[in-house]
Parts: sequence; structure tokens; C-alpha cells
Amino acid sequence: MELRNLPEIVFVSGNKDEIIAELTSLYKDITGRTLAQGDPIRLFLSTIAAAVIQSREYINYTGKQNLLRYATGDALDHIGVLVGAERLPASAATTTVKITLSEARATSTLVPAGTRITAGDNVFFALEQAVTIIAGETTAIGSAQCTMAGPIGNGYLPGELATVVDQVPFVASIVNTTTSEGGADIEDDDSFREAIHEAPERFSCAGPDGAYEYFAKRASALIADVTVTSPQPGKVQIVPLLDGGEIPGEEILDAVLEVCNDRTVRPLTDQVTAVAPTKVEYDLTATYYIDRENEASAATIQIQVTAAVDAFVLWQKERLGRDINPSEFIRRVMDAGAKRVVVTSPNYTPVTSSQVAIAKTINVTMGGLEDA
Repeated sequence: MELRNLPEIVFVSGNKDEIIAELTSLYKDITGRTLAQGDPIRLFLSTIAAAVIQSREYINYTGKQNLLRYATGDALDHIGVLVGAERLPASAATTTVKITLSEARATSTLVPAGTRITAGDNVFFALEQAVTIIAGETTAIGSAQCTMAGPIGNGYLPGELATVVDQVPFVASIVNTTTSEGGADIEDDDSFREAIHEAPERFSCAGPDGAYEYFAKRASALIADVTVTSPQPGKVQIVPLLDGGEIPGEEILDAVLEVCNDRTVRPLTDQVTAVAPTKVEYDLTATYYIDRENEASAATIQIQVTAAVDAFVLWQKERLGRDINPSEFIRRVMDAGAKRVVVTSPNYTPVTSSQVAIAKTINVTMGGLEDA
């Protein structure tokens, strides 16, 4: 069962009227006196009721911290321990780098671990391990990691990290050859809660698709969605999608493969691959109209429609296999205050589980005011 489908739970009632009635009845039982509506004692009991309500709210909060749906922070960490799930720590972005010598040498050249490069913006990447360029060669490939954890190191395109901070004799250049990625803050409660809910899938190793999905998501806190397919017997294809509908690059795909291809995770006969989802691009072109009766609030409606358009574009790409659905777009724009919506494109388009729908162009205009 989905966590969001569980019924709301209340351990103790915090209803003000019920509590005042309970206190009034208790006062009568103890004193034998019935309170009139204007009796000053009622004001005193109302003050006590406020304290009781606060206490009961805290009881409810404390009780809910023992339940997966409501637990947060340290309480959620304790629940995760029960199923062997741990919150993903903050991680630093990584990238592949190419090291080039000024000329070939007769002896090997060692580039020490920790050698830093930057794009000149005070964000630094350091070699994770020492790299040896053997005699007679002029280049070698290494891996560099951002010196700061979190998303700050993500998104450096190939060639942008090219300034060598720590000079090494005979080294002419160190340049990133892949887009840096993989940097993430510590896993938030919502993502970790979902991981705990899915954790029992791991008990059967990674045979079921749910188990592969669980292990793939544990490779990086940036991964928001995963689909697992078997295009051929014995072959497993894992397709991850990042937060905000971002397409994963080589660094994330390698991390997913490293986790899911581990001998303690993968069944012996499975051949596992991790691939990026295929983009299904669409053009979003539409015109909306506002009821003339709402002319005074037309500017506000336009702002709300713009937000609705942005929300639709994000909704469309934040999950794999989500069909391109113009009806959902119309609903969102009308909920934002539009009277009528005319969608020129896209048409309804099915999207497979290994694909993600991404807007190529967005052209949504206000067509004017209309009478009802």
C-alpha cells in the first residue's frame, strides 16, 4: 500500500470543545456545582483546556514519530535501522579528467592525489587517486572529486575545469572530459521515507525489478525515478532519472552500475547495464482566454497561469513513462483561472518506461478577454 493512502491517525483528541466539556463535567463531579455560562470558573477551565490541548498535540506528534508516514529527522533514521536502510550522506560531484604532459618523458610521471583544478570560481576538484603517466606516454585519465559536498560541483561542462591550482612538474594541463555530476545534499526526509518503504524489496537480492529499483536509487540522492526492464533473457537494463527530470550523465550511470552489478546484489546470471532515458521532445504551444468578468484580476491570473505552465512542464518530465497529456495541461491552466484553453501542440503521445517527455519549446500566450 502507498503511504499516502493510509488513513489519517489521531492518538488523542485535541478538540477544544470536547476538552472543555470534559473539564466542566469533571469539575461538576468533584464539586457538585453546575457552572452557569457566565461563571468566571469557565474562563479558568478554558485556560486549563489550552494547556491540555498543547499537551495532547505533543502526544500526537510524539506518537506519529513512531510511524513511517509521519516520522522526520532522527526519528526517521531510527525507523530505517529496522529494515537496514540508512540515509544517504551528502556527496561530492565527480568528473573524469585528462592529464597531459608538456612532452613525452623517459621515466614515469606521478601526479599526486589531491592535485586540484578549478574553473576560476573558487570551486575546486581534486584528483581522487594518484595518476601515473608511464614513460613514453603524454596523457592519462583520472577521476576528480569536488572538495565541497553538495550540488555546488554539478554541471561543469567538459573543458570548463582547466585551471591547475597545484602545479606538478612536466604537467601541461588537467582538463575535465565529462560533465561533473553526482553532488547532492544529505538525503531529505521524503526521499528517505520512500527508501525505507521500498527497503524490504532488497531482502530477495536484486532478482525482482523492485529490488533493482531500490538499489539503483541508493546509488545517489539525486535519483528520483528508476525503471528496470529485461529486453532479453538474462539481461537487465536500468534507467535512472534525476530530480527535476534531469538526464543522468556518465558519472551517475557508473555509480548505479557499480551498486547494482555488485556480486552481493546481482543474481549470478544477470547481465546488468545502466543507460540514460531517451528524450521524447515536444513543443508546447497554446492560447488561453480570461473571462471578461475577471478583467480586474487578469494580471494575477496571468501570473498563476505562468506558474501552472511551469508546473506542468516539470510534472511531465519528473517521471519516466509519463505520457504527454494535453488534458492535464488544460486542467492546470483552467484551475489557474483561465476561461478557455486552446492547445495547438502537443497531441496525446504515449511514452514508454525508458523514455521521458521534455518540452523543447514553450509558447503559451494570453489570447484576450472573452464574454462568458
